[in-house]
Amino acid sequence: MFKYKIDVMKSLSDHGFTSSRMRKEKILSEATMQNLRKGKGITTDTLNTICIILRCQPSDVLEIVPTNEEKIKYF
Repeated sequence: MFKYKIDVMKSLSDHGFTSSRMRKEKILSEATMQNLRKGKGITTDTLNTICIILRCQPSDVLEIVPTNEEKIKYF
């Protein structure tokens, strides 16, 4: 399972990309922004967009934290 290391929506807003701007300019959909707010999954294309805007790498945004079930299944 993954978790966000940063508050993505706040970081985007700090870089001038508010929710309304992203909707207006069709940078991210409302559904994608809701997924980010709820800590749900996003596409690699969305992650790419976020990393370009924030000038960072995916590992700056996400980290993988295996659940107990995943540890049992895959380790």
